[in-house]
Amino acid sequence: MEKINTPQLGPIIQRQRKSAGLTLEQLASVSGVSKSMLSQIERGQANPTFAVVWSLTKALKIDFADLLEGGTAPEDNSSVEVQTSPQTPEIKSDDGRCRLRILSPPRLAGTTEWYDVHIEPGGILDSAPHTPGAFEHFTAFTAGFEVTSGGATKRVNVGETARYQADVPHRIANTSNEVAHGLLVLLYH
Repeated sequence: MEKINTPQLGPIIQRQRKSAGLTLEQLASVSGVSKSMLSQIERGQANPTFAVVWSLTKALKIDFADLLEGGTAPEDNSSVEVQTSPQTPEIKSDDGRCRLRILSPPRLAGTTEWYDVHIEPGGILDSAPHTPGAFEHFTAFTAGFEVTSGGATKRVNVGETARYQADVPHRIANTSNEVAHGLLVLLYH
């Protein structure tokens, strides 16, 4: 479900793979991403999930932010790091009704992640269980949210925060007639 909406990733991954002297087979072996999927990504015919892109950045030994900036991010020695809006990765659901902008830094992936969430009317962000002990905190900035975790469902009003297990099937739904907006924080234990 979680696809990264970055159409220029393919050529960047191909350039990084070639500069590392790796064949498609070799990158597939070290990344765990199939050769056919890699080929489709490089040709711009596949929209990879966050997990696939993360695996590729680790295998190619490049920073996730560098990948989004074309693999050549300028070094910044300042104590304030700013991620511009065009550099902020975005995940979309297969039906396009749910959009999550990844606000957390790539180095925290798998430990603490936070997302700016927009869900179209009637949209449902369905999630499979995360790792054992994972917990989500969802704050509603607008009306219309309903959160389900396991067998429990609760309405989340404007300004309220729902906290729930994320190591079970869970979802966030927009039951309103307007685009709903919130903040999602995912903590892995």
